[in-house]
Amino acid sequence: MSPTDCPSRSLPETRPTPPWHAGETALQARVGVAERMAELGPRVIRDHLIAQHRAFYRQLPFVVLGTVDPDGEAWATVRTGAPGFLDAPDPGHLRVRAAPEPDDPAEAGLSDGAALGLLGIDLGTRRRNRLNGTVVRDRPDGFAVRVAQSFGNCPQYIRVRTDPAPVPASLAAPRVSHHLDGQARALIGSAETMFVASYALGADGRRQVDVSHRGGPAGFVRIGADGVLTVPDYAGNRFFNTLGNLLANPRAGLLFIDFATGDLVQMTGHSEVVLDAPDLADHPGAERLWRVTPRKVIRRPGAWPLRFAPPTARSR
Repeated sequence: MSPTDCPSRSLPETRPTPPWHAGETALQARVGVAERMAELGPRVIRDHLIAQHRAFYRQLPFVVLGTVDPDGEAWATVRTGAPGFLDAPDPGHLRVRAAPEPDDPAEAGLSDGAALGLLGIDLGTRRRNRLNGTVVRDRPDGFAVRVAQSFGNCPQYIRVRTDPAPVPASLAAPRVSHHLDGQARALIGSAETMFVASYALGADGRRQVDVSHRGGPAGFVRIGADGVLTVPDYAGNRFFNTLGNLLANPRAGLLFIDFATGDLVQMTGHSEVVLDAPDLADHPGAERLWRVTPRKVIRRPGAWPLRFAPPTARSR
């Protein structure tokens, strides 16, 4: 097993069927790991939270969410709170104590019974865990997620950031557009971190939403003159959760955060997975590319109520 596979240190009981859908298995087959993933997947992707993950979520000051709005558009977003705002009362549920955010386009996808993707990420230790499941609206102080899949991810490409400090969120009105304005372009052009929401029908025929981290050197996401974003896909765990979703369903939601100002840029649009890109050599280290054409862009100045110290050089 290669280092990039990074399964959890303790493996639970094997589940009987692989957790992959057709988009994921198509890419796994293309790179020659389908047989290995068919064996590995049921061992590392669980239908519950192990004790280690339950403790991890309780330590976090923010969590990344992926939702799907009533029009079928994917959105990535964040919810923030003092450590403990995330809590797993039992192995089958994760509770998120967070008030609704009316200016957040992802809020429309947080209704009871909606499919949801969730990423817990500690930027100081570069640890991250993924979860997808179903929203349960049973209390007034937020919502719970009923776990469908839970698994760990490797620390690759995460830029280390420490000392998160809470600040009041700005009340500035969001800037809504169908293209990237100058300030959005500047934020993306200097970003070392991005989050992407995507979804497809899972192997059980139900909607499966994922949200994942992407990272690289500043400006690793490039913006063309036509406004199309090009994202390099570096070597990873070979699960192909995100690219498998995009292959099956091209709707994608992107989130960029300015960690110094709290500005957020959220967009939803049409993606294309480019497996044999003629410009691949222009993106050192990339194995393939994917592109996103924005349909709707929302820039929310100062909306994120956390500020981080400048990043360190240790990013991989």
